[in-house]
Amino acid sequence: MEWFVKAFLKASLAWLALGVTFGVAMAAYPPWTIYRLAHVHMVLLGFVTMMIYGVAYHVIPRFSGNPLRSRRAAAWHWWGSNAGLALMVSGFIVRAHDPSVGTPLLATGGTLSALGAYVFVYLVWRTIDGSPAHRRAARRIDERMAVAPARARPPVVGAAPHAPS
Repeated sequence: MEWFVKAFLKASLAWLALGVTFGVAMAAYPPWTIYRLAHVHMVLLGFVTMMIYGVAYHVIPRFSGNPLRSRRAAAWHWWGSNAGLALMVSGFIVRAHDPSVGTPLLATGGTLSALGAYVFVYLVWRTIDGSPAHRRAARRIDERMAVAPARARPPVVGAAPHAPS
């Protein structure tokens, strides 16, 4: 498993633990409900989205039969998304007391998180498509299979043998 896949999965679990802890703290001390946006983002962007990123980076290359478009971009994605979410959570908390400080933190974090999501979309999309060379090779195989006589085609696994006519 790639290091960034493990990192996304572990970050997801860490954000879940932080979000649940924050939720319990808000339930125990209702004045802290002013921080509910921080809690929601910890759980949704932190747990749910990071889990989706990690699982997709592991599964999509295997399902598509193509290597991940860029391991380097996936690594940046992990750093950018987690830093962005940490800034967003901090921004939501600080903005409840000082909007002049909290809003820029929130905007910076939101921008990093959005960039991470765009990188993810690009990487998964391009991974599903494969490289141009891979697509050309697959097209050539398809074309050869279309013109090959039936007896030259490989047998279908599990198909019953048929008698020659």
